[in-house]
Amino acid sequence: MHETGVVRNLVRQLEMEARKNRAIRVRGVGVWLGALSQFSPEHFREHFVDEARGTLAEGATLRIETSVDVIHPHGQDVMMTRIEFDVLDGKE
Repeated sequence: MHETGVVRNLVRQLEMEARKNRAIRVRGVGVWLGALSQFSPEHFREHFVDEARGTLAEGATLRIETSVDVIHPHGQDVMMTRIEFDVLDGKE
């Protein structure tokens, strides 16, 4: 259940950023998974697809970077590193 909440929160953040930037959709997302985050890239991707369904992030390309550094100060975190939008005027 913890994983679902983490991804749900990330998708909410994506939606807020997309709306703030007047985007019509989120085209791509970069994500960093800490070594202690309890996610594999495949596991994260499954949760993301489920949580993004019906949102501006549905269908977004995921670029996932994983850390193996268990003593990293953010080792338990999942962090967005990049967001790519499609906007009405065609600019990103």
